[in-house]
Amino acid sequence: MVTTDRPSVGCACCSRRRFLAGCAGAAGAGALAPVLGCGAAPPAPPGPPVRVRVVYSLHAAVQDRPDWPNKGFDFRPVMEAINAALAAGCPGFTFLPAMASGPEQAKRLLEEDAKADPPVDGYLVYQMNCWNRVVQEIAKTGKPVLYADFLYAGSGGFLVYSAAFLRQGAKNVGFIASSRLEDVVEAARGFGAAKAGGAGYDFAAATARVRAARTPAAGDLACAPDPVQAPQPGETIRRLKASKILSVGDNKRSGPAAPFFEIPLEHVTFGEVNDAWKAADPEAAKAVADRWRKSAAAVEGVSREVLESSAAMYLGMKKILETHQANAITINCLGGFYGNHIHAYPCLGFHELCNEGLVGACENDVPSTASMLLFSALTGGRTGFISDPVIDVAKRQIIYAHCVAPNRAFGPKGVTNPFEILTHSEDRQGASVRSILPAGYMTTTIKVKPDRKEIIFHRAKAVGNDRSDRACRTKLCGEPVGDLEKLFAEWDRWGWHRVTAYGDLQAPVEAVAAAMGYTIVREA
Repeated sequence: MVTTDRPSVGCACCSRRRFLAGCAGAAGAGALAPVLGCGAAPPAPPGPPVRVRVVYSLHAAVQDRPDWPNKGFDFRPVMEAINAALAAGCPGFTFLPAMASGPEQAKRLLEEDAKADPPVDGYLVYQMNCWNRVVQEIAKTGKPVLYADFLYAGSGGFLVYSAAFLRQGAKNVGFIASSRLEDVVEAARGFGAAKAGGAGYDFAAATARVRAARTPAAGDLACAPDPVQAPQPGETIRRLKASKILSVGDNKRSGPAAPFFEIPLEHVTFGEVNDAWKAADPEAAKAVADRWRKSAAAVEGVSREVLESSAAMYLGMKKILETHQANAITINCLGGFYGNHIHAYPCLGFHELCNEGLVGACENDVPSTASMLLFSALTGGRTGFISDPVIDVAKRQIIYAHCVAPNRAFGPKGVTNPFEILTHSEDRQGASVRSILPAGYMTTTIKVKPDRKEIIFHRAKAVGNDRSDRACRTKLCGEPVGDLEKLFAEWDRWGWHRVTAYGDLQAPVEAVAAAMGYTIVREA
């Protein structure tokens, strides 16, 4: 719905192109549906128009590199839909859209705004890619800043940066993460109150009230039976000490390292992994590829050659684990592949290893690998999976997203769930996994931090799977047990990754933590 006093959406900086201007229609609204309800727009605030700079924090209007949401993603219709929704939902406001890829562009934009007459009253910064550091510069102005996540696109940076603002007690920075664009519009209306309230106005607190009001009440958190007979803490610790992690990060480090979380650790080079891939038996690789193709619910965008190459990588990793007498391997997969050090993604191999009760872990993330081994030791082989979580207040959900997950959520002897073989999402290359994980069960999410002797912890009921094409392929949706708002607070201290496994594992995790002298950090 467009009012007759529609605000300007033209860009004040001609270098940012006119495609952002004049968003009268809802072109591209499907990417953000639903956009706005059919009710009347609220009345315009009294006085001069509220001027808000909308800053899209992204690499380029059409994404030119691997990152969330994916290479080649066209943000233009998305930005047009956001501009149109803001214009329709905030009468009496003037929105000034622009793009910035990093701090230098943000500084130049602020220099332009410092000369504007009338001045800009506040900033809406939309995190469209994960790690572009734009909002930090904008926040330094002291003006009200609404920080919004374009879900499955900017979520990593959004969570880490938002947590940092919370820890700093930044009263001028409020944030919103919602699949419902109406929630962003509702929060943006707060710029009017901020302008009227003056310098002492607590914009962060006002935005938090909007988040709380727009978050649904907790649903039914009763779960299907899933008993887990965990061993005593002493036996769990013994199993950890009997494990070994192989860390593959570069071609310079090899050999034993100091134990991590009581677990022996050894460095292995990319070269050794690549040699094992090349040495894999072609016939055995074909047999594995045949099995994957037969058992997958779908294979899309992945050639037979890529499938066999992925199978050879699985066989190569299995051989390396045997050679080093290890049961866990974690590889800097993206760095290795983009650096031409390895020639197949290990995603399908990680999937297969985890189905067997071994651990294949992404991105050379040793803390998450150790967390997977802890889960396996507690449950008889439920390794869980690493994820890049996303929070959606509109659904009161946390979504665990990655291009790898087992399809034996209940361990090597448990039932299987459907899975699909697709390209790796961020670059649309190689082969990865969408595991359609079972709903209705309790899950436990952790990550260990030995240098602080802490284990972060929350639980969530698995409620479904999101098939959005943006970002990673597997997306398990969970409704957290506890306070969703609290879940925003710890990402700056713990990083983005978490490890999620099926089972209500609160008691055994607490028991192991107590036995090892660790503190449980409850993030929900």
